Amino acid sequence: MENQETQNSQQTSQQTSLFDELNKDYRFREGFHTCINCGTCTAICPAAEFYCYDPRQIVTIVQTKDDEKIEELLKSDKIWYCGECMSCVTRCPRKNGPGLVIMALRDLSIRLGYFVESEKGRQMLPLTHALTGNILNYGYCVYPRSFKWEDHKESGPVFKWHLEHLEKSMQRLGANFEGEGPGVLRKIPQEALDELKAIFDVTGGTERIKHVEEWSKKKAEEMGMTLEAYEKMAFEYCSNKHFNL
Repeated sequence: MENQETQNSQQTSQQTSLFDELNKDYRFREGFHTCINCGTCTAICPAAEFYCYDPRQIVTIVQTKDDEKIEELLKSDKIWYCGECMSCVTRCPRKNGPGLVIMALRDLSIRLGYFVESEKGRQMLPLTHALTGNILNYGYCVYPRSFKWEDHKESGPVFKWHLEHLEKSMQRLGANFEGEGPGVLRKIPQEALDELKAIFDVTGGTERIKHVEEWSKKKAEEMGMTLEAYEKMAFEYCSNKHFNL
């Protein structure tokens, strides 16, 4: 019993801190230097104009190396507001990149399953299915066949008509829609799609999809929901707490 407790204690003591885990990410190492809390990143940040978001505050929290505070950050909505435009990098007097720090935080949040604890984090499931599904199945990030007007009624009646008459509309626009050879929205050869899948496998994209799906499934079960209902909720629900009103 004592040996088991000692072993458990040793395993616990050998666990890497959240800050050290972040420091393994090259994006974090490139984007995290000596922050002087000047607030320039927040002043230039497009997301900060609309969301309750302060990149300077996020860098300050990470700089404490306090695991409890970093864990709270990983479970929050805050790390999902960034658009990764990297405006912060262009203006920081110390060459920090809060956007790069955000990338590392997001990756760690997904690996540890913390993303499912926030409203914005849970949106990773429908976003992953939509974008990676389009890329792996069609070779495009956005693809007309997978765009459902019922899910985006804000696009209006004109776009509804466009989707209902997709082939004719694309032809009039000069696209080679799902056709062989060159042209806009051409059919991507299976050989190229297989290569994309291999790139996902090698770079960790496939593993990331797996993490998002597994943690989301676990959270759906915890909430007493099917994965389909959970994904629909994550896609449709948006509270007012995120915005600078």
